[in-house]
Amino acid sequence: MKAIIGLRNPQAEYLGTRHNIGAEVIDVLADRWELRLKRGPMRVRADLATHGFGEHKVLIGLLRSSMNVSGNPTKALIDYHKVDPSDLLVLHDDIDLAFAKLRLQFGRGSGGNNGAKSLIQSLGTRDFWRLKLGVGRPPGSMDPAAFVLRRFSKAEREEVDILIQDAADVAQTWITDSDSAVQQAANRLPPT
Repeated sequence: MKAIIGLRNPQAEYLGTRHNIGAEVIDVLADRWELRLKRGPMRVRADLATHGFGEHKVLIGLLRSSMNVSGNPTKALIDYHKVDPSDLLVLHDDIDLAFAKLRLQFGRGSGGNNGAKSLIQSLGTRDFWRLKLGVGRPPGSMDPAAFVLRRFSKAEREEVDILIQDAADVAQTWITDSDSAVQQAANRLPPT
């Protein structure tokens, strides 16, 4: 089994913010596959659905915990469903990646992302996949934490909606061919 998890802050006030862009990709996958995420088992704090994709069984989910403490819930999820960390794809925002760019990587450090830091600590390994969605840098001297909790402007939102669809395409490719998915993400051209 493979698992694709979108990091987010689950509280209603964070819907549509930069920090929740990974969760929006899960919503797209659920729509494409005509799935409805349902509350997982008691010890797994996540909304989940499973899907047959070719010869693979795929678990998609949204954690019910905030991004900065996503490690323990993810560990519980992969332990319960017997998913090897190397078969885990985590979707999240990245302020160090240019706006509307994608990057798919395996076995990297946290890059300053507190969600990734929590995952690495709880899983005890860096050997999992991450699809980073570029949300751009904060303007001027704005605090990065405040920036990622802001919503996209109307002009940005149009491009973000396309980015989310492209990220869902990369996630689907990853299920069967991770090398092609890495190239697919790298070849995505941001707006000019």
